[in-house]
Amino acid sequence: MDRSDFTEKKVVFEEKMSWLQEKLQQMGSLVEEAIANSIDALKRQDLELARAVINGDDIIDNLEHEIEEKILEVIATQQPMARDLRRVVTLFKMISDLERMADYATSISQITLRIADQPLIKPLVDIPRMAILSQKMVKQALDAYVREDVELAAAVGQDDDEVDKLFGQIFRELLTVMMENPKTITQATQLLFVGRWLERISDHATNIAEEVIFLVTGEKRNLNE
Repeated sequence: MDRSDFTEKKVVFEEKMSWLQEKLQQMGSLVEEAIANSIDALKRQDLELARAVINGDDIIDNLEHEIEEKILEVIATQQPMARDLRRVVTLFKMISDLERMADYATSISQITLRIADQPLIKPLVDIPRMAILSQKMVKQALDAYVREDVELAAAVGQDDDEVDKLFGQIFRELLTVMMENPKTITQATQLLFVGRWLERISDHATNIAEEVIFLVTGEKRNLNE
């Protein structure tokens, strides 16, 4: 391949990567919205909003498939090497993490449908805090990828620690509620699942941040330590 052919191929590759990054940001925005709406629906026991989150999961799934197909096309036609290949593979892993986050938001909304006819056993304080942090982590991890910013990616791990602390607090509070009133066990257990799924969302955001660090530095770093 002469230099002009190489340059042209690189231009095409960058154009395709730009399209993929736009779609990634679109998917990320939908996931952030799903997380926010799932918790808002839970707080307000809003069945319509919960169903909207559940129905919106298909849109996110379809977007994931669209991005997957384009990634496979890029690999097949552009045959990226070295760092360019890492960029593509990293993106492929990221959309998988985003899809799992959307699934957790759907699961939270399904819980809202199950307990909507019951008064909440306690005001929701720490669960919304977890959700806000999780949304922030998703956005920060995606921004770190686009900017290839290692420091921004590493900061995601700090928020993950805070999410873990909040979940521990929720666990202790709900355990106390259940012990004091066994009639609350069913709903308290459902709320524990909500906390656990928000924790898992933050773990997936951390996965993305770790992939960004590997992409930029070639170093495998565990941000959950």
